[in-house]
Amino acid sequence: MIKKNILSIVLIACSLLIVSCGDGGKFKIEKGKVGHLTPKTTIDELDHIFKNDSIVKNLSEGALGDNYFQDDDEYLIFEKGGKHLLTIIPKEQLDSVSTIKSIEIHDVRFKTETAINVNSSFSEINVNNNINRVESTFSTATLFIDDLNATIAIDKEELGLKDFTTQKVTLEQIPDLAKMKSFIVWFN
Repeated sequence: MIKKNILSIVLIACSLLIVSCGDGGKFKIEKGKVGHLTPKTTIDELDHIFKNDSIVKNLSEGALGDNYFQDDDEYLIFEKGGKHLLTIIPKEQLDSVSTIKSIEIHDVRFKTETAINVNSSFSEINVNNNINRVESTFSTATLFIDDLNATIAIDKEELGLKDFTTQKVTLEQIPDLAKMKSFIVWFN
């Protein structure tokens, strides 16, 4: 009887240890979710969600400012020690109750269920995701992945193309080993 109780206690303790050692989804990317962030998360909640990290706020002048071409507000999330994790852009500028418009992923620990992260090559992205379309800009080819509501930009240098042309790019033109330039998850 005592052996059964001790065995039960040991099993429960091991289970709790395994669960507590996991990241609790802190680094999981899926449609409508990046870690603990969802489309309902407000900018005001970032301080609580990232209480053990540092947040750098680059705020715009908004509609009242003199510079109409100023960028959006940015909330840069850094891990203690200085590692850049995420860049968060709110839907509404200078509004603490605004929800999130987009999240740019900077840390390799953030990954999808199919293990796509910022270090993934084009072949890994293409095999594990349905790429809905490719759009060219002057310096990048942008892959649209509707399964994740995400965009992945690949520098045209990775494709062997000249910068500053809007030459159309197809999936077949992208080399398997091409690395991504940016990985953005959209909450719209």
